[in-house]
Amino acid sequence: MPVLLKGYNKLFFTVKKTITTYRMFQPGDSVLICVSGGPDSVALLHILSSLAPEFSFRLGIAHLNHCLRDNDSDNDAEFVASLAELLNLTCYIGKKDVYAYQREHKLSVEEAARHVRYAFYDDIAKKNGFNKIALGHHSDDNAELMLMYLFRGSGPLGIAGIPPVRNSKHSDSQIVRPLINATRSEIIDFLKTEKLQYVFDKSNSDMKHLRNRVRHELIPLLKNSYNPRIVETLNRFALIIRSEEKWIDGKIISLLDDSVVSIKTDEIVVSVSKISGMDSAAQRRILRKAIATVKGDLRRIAFSHINSAIILLKSRRLSASIDLPDRIRISRDKDFLCIKKEKKNLRHLSLKAACTKTFPFEYTLTKPGHEPESIFIKEINMFLKLSQILINELNNMQYAEHNIAFFDMADIVSPLTLRSFIPGDFFQPLGMSGTQKLKNFFINNKIPASDRSRYPVLLSKGRIIWIAGLRIADSVKIKPSTKIVLKAELMLA
Repeated sequence: MPVLLKGYNKLFFTVKKTITTYRMFQPGDSVLICVSGGPDSVALLHILSSLAPEFSFRLGIAHLNHCLRDNDSDNDAEFVASLAELLNLTCYIGKKDVYAYQREHKLSVEEAARHVRYAFYDDIAKKNGFNKIALGHHSDDNAELMLMYLFRGSGPLGIAGIPPVRNSKHSDSQIVRPLINATRSEIIDFLKTEKLQYVFDKSNSDMKHLRNRVRHELIPLLKNSYNPRIVETLNRFALIIRSEEKWIDGKIISLLDDSVVSIKTDEIVVSVSKISGMDSAAQRRILRKAIATVKGDLRRIAFSHINSAIILLKSRRLSASIDLPDRIRISRDKDFLCIKKEKKNLRHLSLKAACTKTFPFEYTLTKPGHEPESIFIKEINMFLKLSQILINELNNMQYAEHNIAFFDMADIVSPLTLRSFIPGDFFQPLGMSGTQKLKNFFINNKIPASDRSRYPVLLSKGRIIWIAGLRIADSVKIKPSTKIVLKAELMLA
């Protein structure tokens, strides 16, 4: 049976207003409530259960055991099942090995968990006739995510935050977030007032995760020292950006449609001449929209990737290509720009579009301090970015792109040298006990002689420690004793 509200409760009326404002539900809807067992989803479950008679919708519960916390994960599933029994609701419980999925698809744990979770929700909704999927995200979640995207250098779409309503990518259902205008403190107060139990996820207190540091350190600092209503301010800003992005997106879709020459499931070809005369802001958005259409999303597509595509668009070379994450290849053939998702993994960072002719070069760098350092390599039209990372902040190093490398900072001696390949160069590739000539290394990795000068080499104390875009030296690898990591990233300018 639904919770009996004890008189006036702010959260209840906030949720009801949010549902009405965004027209989240219609009479006769079937709503799948995604319940982890934590405070947010438990509060959402009880409130929607209480509102079901008024809005005339059918309810069901979905819970996915991610197998990330051993017995705790199993206990959470049992707790959700007991809630479903208490409320007399059908409960769909699934189990998925997120670590196995992460290894198979080369994702971070957070991304892998998100992928399997949403796929599970979509599958349950599709098989059981639920046209709405309700999630427990609230305004604090939105503020935290906005700050995280801001730190990563995201554009307006990321800063727009979590949408209250969106269409599911893999089913006909809509994803709705009735708690999006509520705060975390309102949710906890509601649960205390109604004496409702929930489970506590210990990983939410692990400060090695950026989100937890934002939640427990940064947000309190901003509240105490800068703006006590920072969460409300960020959410208002997200609302403004989201509204403007929706309007702009409609314009971009129209521009892209006018530029498309052909379109298939995994490929879009656009006219270079129709796009090249547009403002650079429009060009970036059109290319992002084209990539998203082919790829399905924009995850792992950074500003540097879009800029590389712009260089290809404006290049005087009529035949060239660049490779992006997740098997996306952008090829230029005269007046045609093809964005395609390849069937096989793209092994190497494509440097062919960076320049038409390469000259010998050499640059001197210092190890970065707390702030990242970057240098522009004009001869190959690329940037090298260096930054420090604490070892406990380094996640999924083995799944990084080939243009990113990680070194034990203790083994790096300043100044560093970045230069072009010189015949006779040798180094000790990662995993080998002896040295190897770079010429032989390039041959083994099928790098044509004409392209070798476009792979810079990074040296420390006169020793080559990285063939940029290919492999690091064994002497500077991450070890169990490593405390500080040097991250190097080679990016098209």
